[in-house]
Amino acid sequence: MRRLTALQELAGPALLVIVTALLGTLVSISTQGYFTDTLVKVAMVVALYTFVGNSGVLSFGHISFVAVGAWTAGVLSVPSDVKPAIMPNLAHMLRDRTTGNLSSLALAALVGGICALVVALPLMRLSGLAAGIATFGVLEITHNLLRYEEKIGPGLNAFSSVPETTGLRQAAIGALVVVVVAFAYGRSRFGRLLRATREDPAAARAVGVSIYRQRLGAFALSGVLAGLAGGLYVHLLPVNTESVYLDLTFITLAMLVVGGATSLWGAVVGALAVSALDSYLAVAENGSSFFGAQIDLPAGTRVVIVGTLMAVVLILRPNGLTGGREFRVWRR
Repeated sequence: MRRLTALQELAGPALLVIVTALLGTLVSISTQGYFTDTLVKVAMVVALYTFVGNSGVLSFGHISFVAVGAWTAGVLSVPSDVKPAIMPNLAHMLRDRTTGNLSSLALAALVGGICALVVALPLMRLSGLAAGIATFGVLEITHNLLRYEEKIGPGLNAFSSVPETTGLRQAAIGALVVVVVAFAYGRSRFGRLLRATREDPAAARAVGVSIYRQRLGAFALSGVLAGLAGGLYVHLLPVNTESVYLDLTFITLAMLVVGGATSLWGAVVGALAVSALDSYLAVAENGSSFFGAQIDLPAGTRVVIVGTLMAVVLILRPNGLTGGREFRVWRR
């Protein structure tokens, strides 16, 4: 019975990812980019869920690890003969080395996890508002380091000459890997212990659970997944420091909240639903037609609408569209 329940909980999110990828193959090449971007956003939101959903501690800093992963994969995958032209101040140890696609993704995940672990060592002793503000500080520090430190990247410029290897297949496989890892962690002993600290910290401490250690492990794991998502992102489109900053932080948090922050099913549903809405609004801001009617929304409308949607969901359905429940065809 437990195995059947677990199979259902994994099959729902995985099937959504697969269906999204299959739908992407049925549209034009120009439209496929929206589906690919959506799948990469699924990986980001599930990485965020791995910590936030299981711990109940809000983090504004996880896009930092997406950015670190993007910088790692981007710098390492640019051909070495091109680096002096586009990154003249790059450190010598990075200038003379180039890795392949899979190697860059693996290193992006590794560096993201290491950075998350280093950050978590002091911060995971905090809770509530203090933890949220501290993680936002991490986002600001990371943003400014990547923006102005040209020894580790292009600085103010966008990445160029990065092989565009993140197509529908790679994005779908990456999203599935992140979903499976998040599911396995949630079903593990460590995931259950972390959720126990979320539901009743005092009771968890009373039975010997170390809240600090459980949060530390989850934060590091989510950093690994976020780094992988960042690697997929930089191989999809030219990325600069603004691409992995406040806008991406807002949209990924909105996706998690709208879908349901406490379930893997909710993270995937929210990512797909909000990404579809956000993509359409982005097109509508440049002029679009809807059932014969011409729609030309002012710039910035999509942020207002997504923010309004998040507020409405929090008011009317605080647990998100999925109610914070995992996917099951039937329940006992």
